[in-house]
Amino acid sequence: MSNKEQEPVLIVGAGPVGILNALGLARAGVPVHVFERGDEVAQAPRAMVYHWSVLDGLERLGLYEDAVQRGFLKQDYTYKVHKTGEEIRYGLQSLEGLVKHPHNLHMGQNVLAELALEHLARHPHARVHWGHKFTGLTQGPDQVTATFTTDDGDATFTGSWLIGADGARSAVRESQGIEFEGFTWPERFVATNIRYPFEAAGYGQTTMLIDDRFGAIITKIDNSGDTGLWRYTYCENASLPVEEVEARMPGFFASIVEDPQNVLVEAYSPYSMHQRAAATLRSGRVLLAGDAAHATNPTGGLGLTSGLFDTYVLSEALAAVVNGEAEETVLDEYASERRRVFVDVVNPAASNNKRMVYHSSDPVRLEQDLEELRRLTTDEDYVVKRLMFPKSLETPSLIGAW
Repeated sequence: MSNKEQEPVLIVGAGPVGILNALGLARAGVPVHVFERGDEVAQAPRAMVYHWSVLDGLERLGLYEDAVQRGFLKQDYTYKVHKTGEEIRYGLQSLEGLVKHPHNLHMGQNVLAELALEHLARHPHARVHWGHKFTGLTQGPDQVTATFTTDDGDATFTGSWLIGADGARSAVRESQGIEFEGFTWPERFVATNIRYPFEAAGYGQTTMLIDDRFGAIITKIDNSGDTGLWRYTYCENASLPVEEVEARMPGFFASIVEDPQNVLVEAYSPYSMHQRAAATLRSGRVLLAGDAAHATNPTGGLGLTSGLFDTYVLSEALAAVVNGEAEETVLDEYASERRRVFVDVVNPAASNNKRMVYHSSDPVRLEQDLEELRRLTTDEDYVVKRLMFPKSLETPSLIGAW
């Protein structure tokens, strides 16, 4: 069947996970329609670090070189104890000769989505529908029909499959009655995009500031301007009035720099943090990926990493099913394996990262954490083991045996 005769795969959500799934399917010759409730790619501060382990997948999708041009590659990490000033530095140079891409890529997730949209536009059998809010779906034995509201009224589209990539509050997931198991943290995260000469002040391009009050992740996003744009992410009690976040913000900056009046805030986004996973990632012809499937606090950058690994394996497997190269049961494997990785690997690691960076009030536990981190300066084997961790989030191809 030519792609003109095939019913398209429908994808709800035009974030990186949605667009990259569309690109993977389109590159395999599968017609695809993407639907986004907004009128453009969301610009609010969100993920912006791509671990070395996901770069091979970007390369397979034809995006790697362009992504490097728009972002930048880096290797250094720093843990800094706020109360004492102790710094523990290490880097991905330890992976040189062991992996193809021994770097992390820094770039706003909005930039990745925009880049992927440019590549997707090269495929005439792919379409993106802006201003389409998902309202529901029905399933038949061979197709799924989704409804949307738009400024011009209701719209209905029929496809062969539907991917829900519409975030932690996924309307697609809710439409299927799938429970989002887990809990919401009592703290609120505040992600800010700021300009300040952190490197001149001695900060690494990724610095994890350990403190039970002023803990933060400070990470360079790009090299624009005189200082580059930086992401400064901290957390506060969620009971504090959200409308006063901006007024409280200078207090956090003043805790780490002597001239907080020179911190220029370009954007900020307060949001709730979750440790949750969908009870299942498949409901008939509906599949979940990214934050719609699982949500984690962002400490350590494991959320988008998980979503990208969902994407690489799902787009390949679904394309094989649509093209008659694999049985539908491969999608059950996708659903069970990606949920297992989140529950057993991502969830405990991200929770432990959050505890160490933001909740280090127990001096005995903090010293235990620091003793382990200090090995990063003396034990090369331990450095490699730690740096290889993001690879454990990957699911190998599910269609190799077909």
